[in-house]
Amino acid sequence: MQRSTFLRAGGGAMIVAALPPLTERALGAELVQYTLTAAPVPFSPVPGLNFAGLGYNGSIPGPLLRVVYGQRLRAKFVNNTGQGSTIHWHGMILPNKMDGAEGVTQPAVPPGGSFVYEFSPEPPGTRWYHDHVSDGMLRGLFGMIVVEDPRDQKADAEFALVFHDVPKPGSARAAMMGVSTAPMVDPPASPELREMAPDDKMGDEIAFIAHCINGASYPNTKRLPVKVGQHVRLRILNANPTQTRYVRLAGHRLIVTHSDGNPLPKPLEVDALRVGVAERYDAWFEVSEPGSWLLQGLSSDPLGYEQAAVVHTPGMENASPLSSPQSLEGVDYFTYAKAGGAGSAVPAKGAKHYDFTLGGGQYGSSRWTINGKTYPNTPRIDVRRNDLVTVRFTNKTDMDHPMHLHGHVFEVTEVDGVALARPLPKDTSLVRANEGTLSWRFRADSPPGRWLLHCHNAIHMMDGMMTDVVYTT
Repeated sequence: MQRSTFLRAGGGAMIVAALPPLTERALGAELVQYTLTAAPVPFSPVPGLNFAGLGYNGSIPGPLLRVVYGQRLRAKFVNNTGQGSTIHWHGMILPNKMDGAEGVTQPAVPPGGSFVYEFSPEPPGTRWYHDHVSDGMLRGLFGMIVVEDPRDQKADAEFALVFHDVPKPGSARAAMMGVSTAPMVDPPASPELREMAPDDKMGDEIAFIAHCINGASYPNTKRLPVKVGQHVRLRILNANPTQTRYVRLAGHRLIVTHSDGNPLPKPLEVDALRVGVAERYDAWFEVSEPGSWLLQGLSSDPLGYEQAAVVHTPGMENASPLSSPQSLEGVDYFTYAKAGGAGSAVPAKGAKHYDFTLGGGQYGSSRWTINGKTYPNTPRIDVRRNDLVTVRFTNKTDMDHPMHLHGHVFEVTEVDGVALARPLPKDTSLVRANEGTLSWRFRADSPPGRWLLHCHNAIHMMDGMMTDVVYTT
């Protein structure tokens, strides 16, 4: 590689929702360079709210990073947070030492220190980056990275949207001890609320005091301009640390083409997205007539209306936008079963098989377990290169678990005992509460090393629901 051929990309003060076409200079660069400086950020998404956040380059979320598949990324991380920090490149297959898992692939970068991450981002798609130490992600250290796929259908307009929330001070600590009093705020008729027992005391919920898209709360969120006749692409990330998000665009159906940045075997048309913690979905819609519509998160939280942005055609900027009911009653929302279809189970010949039971989480407990153990005493997965591995999760708890595997793309092959006709390529997937099951299949063909497998609910992960996939010689 010629080191002189590179693009030094600027990191804006706020994530940019609209993604303009990349310039010829950007497309032709061999190396894309960013500097990401993490530091305290006073965050006020709504008047009167002052949150002591942490952000990259002065903003929450951090700047939108863009590279083209095949380019090399060099990201200099400068840590001015006053505490240890790393950057995990979520959804990336990359050298193990670049994964950013503190205590596993690298030590935390100390306050005042720096570290250079350099790798060729793959696979292409909607990915994200975030702190992997302590409470950094809870306080705002996250952002989206788009690895442009030259093979993708071209959109007439494209928007990157990070759904995120401001935690109530002290709420995360209470949740880690299992004594939080924060309620469930999923929308009426959601599976999360249906699965709750009448006397359920959750204890692990974080309370949130503001709800945002790209660093602002409605009505101050950036408007999303479109034109009649356009095919529009939405790249949506749920950066909430604990809660699933339901996302709907009033007056439109959405065609889902990618899950966690990976192309679905078959696009699926739905009314709304169900986006688990750390999941991403790419969804398209067609603008068939003039108007103004709310793209919004559905929730029973009284402040849930804040997580919305106006999509509008020219001249409709100030029109009253059409909105959606907050309930999921009668709403056709995305599920793995709909996207994959029912099929017949095909045995994975020669595969190494693991059964993981997800447990713990009783009220007043600070233990979330895999096979009755907390990390680092959980059973690990040992693989040799090119092993085929299947993992079956059984969830004995009353909470869904968004299970994430570092450094790999797996396929979801079974949900609640039903095999999928079209396995879904993902890096994070929800395992349903109360005896729900879900199975993965992956090939151990990533760079060798030690890769984390954990629940991406921040409370569950920090309280022990984590293990390792370890490449052995």
